[in-house]
Amino acid sequence: MRKKSSRSPELPPAWSVALGEEVRRRRKVLRLTQAELADLANCGPDFLYDLERGKPTIRIDKLMLVLEVLGLTFKLEPRVPTA
Repeated sequence: MRKKSSRSPELPPAWSVALGEEVRRRRKVLRLTQAELADLANCGPDFLYDLERGKPTIRIDKLMLVLEVLGLTFKLEPRVPTA
């Protein structure tokens, strides 16, 4: 039997929450349900559910398919140094 952890559940990182919020916002702008987007992006609705809720451990290949359907791009940029 597994011992229950007394730790509270950790919140997802801010970047994954922001990514999920943007995907949800764009999906709604395009008037797509999660099921419709999942079908168009050839992924499961559970993946979209997790993505939109900020799960930080998602598959990048599936993310790229979703972004393609939504007309979004994934862009890497150098960090701006903080003072």
